[in-house]
Amino acid sequence: MERSVQLAPARRLERLLRHLRPPEAAAAAATAVPTSAQVVSAKHPVQFRYTLDNNLLTPAQRHFYEENGYLVIKNLVPDEDIERFRNEFARICRGEVKVPGLVVMRDIVIAKSEFVPDEKVVTKVQDFQDDEELFRYCTLPQIIKYVECFTGPDIVAMHTMLINKPPDPGKKTSRHPMHQDLYYFPFRPAELIVCAWTAMERVDRSNGCLVVLPGTHKGSLKQHDYPDWEGGVNKMYHGVRDYDKNAPRVHLTMEKGDTVFFHPLLIHGSGMNKTEGFRKAISCHYASGDCHYIDVKGTTQENIEKEMLEIASLKYGVDSITMKDIWKFRSRLVKGQRRNL
Repeated sequence: MERSVQLAPARRLERLLRHLRPPEAAAAAATAVPTSAQVVSAKHPVQFRYTLDNNLLTPAQRHFYEENGYLVIKNLVPDEDIERFRNEFARICRGEVKVPGLVVMRDIVIAKSEFVPDEKVVTKVQDFQDDEELFRYCTLPQIIKYVECFTGPDIVAMHTMLINKPPDPGKKTSRHPMHQDLYYFPFRPAELIVCAWTAMERVDRSNGCLVVLPGTHKGSLKQHDYPDWEGGVNKMYHGVRDYDKNAPRVHLTMEKGDTVFFHPLLIHGSGMNKTEGFRKAISCHYASGDCHYIDVKGTTQENIEKEMLEIASLKYGVDSITMKDIWKFRSRLVKGQRRNL
């Protein structure tokens, strides 16, 4: 009896407070309050424009690519693969390997002074889609799993290159002007195209690493032309005619095996190689099998179309050839289906 008398005032107080408390406050007392992040994500889910959902990239990585247009993955390609690519490149330079359609490019200054069949005069080989050893790079599982984050499961290798940036001969011709890769591509949409670029040795400002203008992938395709450089410019090295030269830029210092993935509208280039060695990198541009060709007549890409058609006509000895023909020839299916390309 004494115990029930002692509890009665407490029960009356509890009953009184329950009547005075607003209903929503009572609910709040019984239910955990979500954080602000949970509320935002529930009502306004984050929309990613440049990456796809496949659970490989972390939210932080996706946000970084969305904002900056590039993403570096450390130590992605092992040394043994890089050495195999390096050896195959040397064999090509010595003329020991003949690959149909392979383009071997030389620096405009170095090529005039040295004619020996050696990698010292070769600045780049491209269109190696039919060289099984080099094309292995384009099919490496660790590369493809990241590519799929941008293109989806149907993947076509559109443009292949191994760059051998030489020591600058004093004319600054080892530079590559700031440009957008989409300028060269007659296919869309840009959001389903990505480049994988792997350092074959340490690259930094001394040997001409990549330099990027973060966030420029959100803009449009700009007018390109040959820059007015005193030492001359290598063939097909067009540059953006008008961009903010005071915009923040990032020099991508990378170790051997590091790989950067970047958007085709990202403005980027590379500086001079001020060292005595050659700076090597291997790369591939990939596109979704759902991408489609466009007509570039009357657009900012008309100049490069004309130049590419002239080169192709001389190379293949034909008069009637289209940009679509060129890109169909130089591309190769990697995974899935090739619906349009």
